[in-house]
Amino acid sequence: MDIASIIGFIGALALMVFGMVNGKGFGVITDTFLDPASALITFGGSFGAILAMNPMKDFIAGLKSFTLVFKVPKANETETIKSIIELSNLARREGLLALEESTNNLEDDFMKKGVMLIVDGTDPELVRSILEAELINVDARHQENIGFWKNLGAMGPAWGMIGTLIGLINMLKDLSDPDSIGPNMAVALITTLYGSVLANWICTPVANKLTKQNDMEIKLKEVMIEGILSIQAGENPRVIEEKLKSFLAPKDRKAFGEEGA
Repeated sequence: MDIASIIGFIGALALMVFGMVNGKGFGVITDTFLDPASALITFGGSFGAILAMNPMKDFIAGLKSFTLVFKVPKANETETIKSIIELSNLARREGLLALEESTNNLEDDFMKKGVMLIVDGTDPELVRSILEAELINVDARHQENIGFWKNLGAMGPAWGMIGTLIGLINMLKDLSDPDSIGPNMAVALITTLYGSVLANWICTPVANKLTKQNDMEIKLKEVMIEGILSIQAGENPRVIEEKLKSFLAPKDRKAFGEEGA
């Protein structure tokens, strides 16, 4: 579980609530900031527009991707490089065929697939082509979820503005009735608030977090591709290590060197 995301969402909500109730008490939330009509216009309109953009299965998949924000990736670049070096040492001692049995200990399906391709004697260019094609499709699937939240983030303020216009129109139409001005103005302003909250509290952080996770996974798979092809080429394990360490930040390279010492 990613604690940072939990703290971020809860902390932002807590500060927003504090701003609402400061000096007024919690009753102001239900009296002033909760408006069913505004919520229906903003949230209903936003999700309805997104549903119109996507097939039902993609819409559901986009909603489910919210849970990915709270997951911590199991694999990391340092551990992956260490696994590749171990495989390269094994291949150097016993040959590529010896790697087949070691695939049972590999948790990553992408790595396992690449190792099995070189064990089967697949041409190096074809190995790269197959793995990069999978990499492209992984990125494409992730971009669909990222796009879902970016689009929803754009719809929130847009539908908040629609609600604002509705409230202003109703208010201007009934200026002769002083009692209607307050409720209509509340709808006009609260819909804008709801749209901004949807975009900036939920959608933008989720889209950015999914983007970061995707970048990390793509980079990790690129490390795997280079490592697997280097093993197939029969390169020295030390050379492979130095090549793959170029993917790491300087501080991580230092830590990797200390672990390997």
